[in-house]
Amino acid sequence: MDAGATINAVRDQTETERDRLGSDKVLIAATDATLETEAVLTAAATRESGLADILGQWAAETDSDVAARFEAAAEAATERADRIDADAGDTDGFLDHLETVSGTARRVGAGLVAAPLVADRFYLQVVSFFINEADEQRADTFREIRREASALDDGDTALGHLSESERETAAAAATEAIGAAYDDYAEALEAMGLDPKPVC
Repeated sequence: MDAGATINAVRDQTETERDRLGSDKVLIAATDATLETEAVLTAAATRESGLADILGQWAAETDSDVAARFEAAAEAATERADRIDADAGDTDGFLDHLETVSGTARRVGAGLVAAPLVADRFYLQVVSFFINEADEQRADTFREIRREASALDDGDTALGHLSESERETAAAAATEAIGAAYDDYAEALEAMGLDPKPVC
């Protein structure tokens, strides 16, 4: 599998989880059912600042061409957090999972493939929230943030620096990380008495 095929394999493996992570319940889970502007901004800032810290640490610990990709992704997450301009809150289950990931290939999968795929779904609902709030300026800001946060350029490049067996390891780690994001989402909803599965 080349880099593109690796990313596509992760997409295929996690289609159900990612679909549910893009539901309108994701902000209920992320804000503990506090669907207000400040709570949504805090949830977004928490994700970006937490991701920036983790990727920056990985960059410092990586002795390969992949380090530059971690560093670039960390800088981009920091810039997004600055644009969101809100205080970060407590980390969620996805960030907590990233903290446990070790090994360059696994970190590429979790931080540079899974994180953008999860961000794409999360920011879809952030944009929708601000549209419903008739806050077009913030909706436009988060459309741009979604586009940037979901970009897989760093992941694609980093995967290209790995061997085929390492790319398989990265794919497995990405799938596991998306699973962790979904489990955190599902557990948060279930604690509120809500069903994370879509109503058919």
